Amino acid sequence: MPLNPKLEARLNKISSPSTRLEEQFAGKDLTIITDQQGHAVTLFIGKRQPDGSIKGERYVRRLKFAPDGVTLQSSHWEAKGKVTRS
Repeated sequence: MPLNPKLEARLNKISSPSTRLEEQFAGKDLTIITDQQGHAVTLFIGKRQPDGSIKGERYVRRLKFAPDGVTLQSSHWEAKGKVTRS
């Protein structure tokens, strides 16, 4: 299932480096994990369990940088399947 364009726009924003963010979007719970540069690289979306884990779907982002290592050339999200814990 492709991601909602509004959710993708949120995920394209740079956040704090190497962090785990817990948010809500359109009635779903999100856990977003960022890399050292603050790009969202892993997304868990679904329903948060009492222990804080997400039961739902997992997505991983592939980033392609220019030879300078700073400029982001492209990215896309891949669905990795169902999860019961994050």
